[in-house]
Parts: sequence; C-alpha cells; structure tokens
Amino acid sequence: MVKTPKESLTIFTDIVLPGESNPLGNLFGGELLARMDRTCSIAARRHSHAIVVTASVNHVAFNNAVPVGSVMTIEAKVSRAFRSSMEIYVDVWVEDRESQVRSKVNEGIYTFVAVDKDGKPIAVPQIEPETALEKERYEGALRRKQLSLILSGKMKPTDADELRTLFIG
Repeated sequence: MVKTPKESLTIFTDIVLPGESNPLGNLFGGELLARMDRTCSIAARRHSHAIVVTASVNHVAFNNAVPVGSVMTIEAKVSRAFRSSMEIYVDVWVEDRESQVRSKVNEGIYTFVAVDKDGKPIAVPQIEPETALEKERYEGALRRKQLSLILSGKMKPTDADELRTLFIG
C-alpha cells in the first residue's frame, strides 16, 4: 500500500499561556518540543495505523520566539517512510494578533518507528509525495537518514550511497 503525505497531515492549534513561558514572556523550548512531538506522533500513527514511538529528534530550529498570547499552529506530516520508520517534518506557525497573518517560526524533523503490542518494529506503508515541497522533503529524507546512521556509528560512510553522490557526483 502506498499513501500520500497529506493522509497523515496533523494540525494542532493552541494559545500560549503565561504558565508555559520563560522570564522573557516566550514559550519554553521544552514545551514547544513536547507539542511538536505529540503532533508528529499523531501524524505517524495516522500513516501507519499502529503504535508509534519516537526514535529521534533529528533537527529542530528555534528560529523565532513564540510570545505569550500567541496563537500557534503546528503542522506535521510524514515526509518519507522506510521499512518500519517514518520521517515526520513539522512546521510551527504563529498568527499575528492584529493582522492574523501567519508566519513560520520553527521547524523540526522527527523519526518515529511503528511497533506491535510487544514493541517490535513492524512494516509501514510507503509514501508517494505529490507537491513540490513534499518531493523535496522526500528526496532529502534518505540523505538525512544516512547521515544520522553514520553519526551514530550504525553505517559506514562508504556505504552511504545517497550521500556519496552529493560529494562525488
């Protein structure tokens, strides 16, 4: 079975409250990470129809602060599926209080693994990207996975075919 990224799209909208903020009046980074993780978890579950666990947080960019009172929207969807793992790309948007114009303030890339009731990895459906952005993220996912495996010592650099093509051609 092949699915599209939009089938896993998960959107979480919330308001930032004072109790969730640091002394500068901005959302705690850890609070944002937790919300991103939960949103990505739902996207992975929607894709796999299985129990999913966070395998890694591959990248998070705290590009802009999220002030108290902001309406924040987190959008996540599967960017690529491998055997049992899924890369989830997540974007964080903040709505301007007056103009209601949304601007992207943060993003992240998470990896989730689908597991059975005993915690053993299980196969997930593959992804067929549709939009230009989905295709770009899909293509980059294999390079990101290979780099992560090299850095963790689970893959030799000489075995990273996709990465090697970037440097050798």
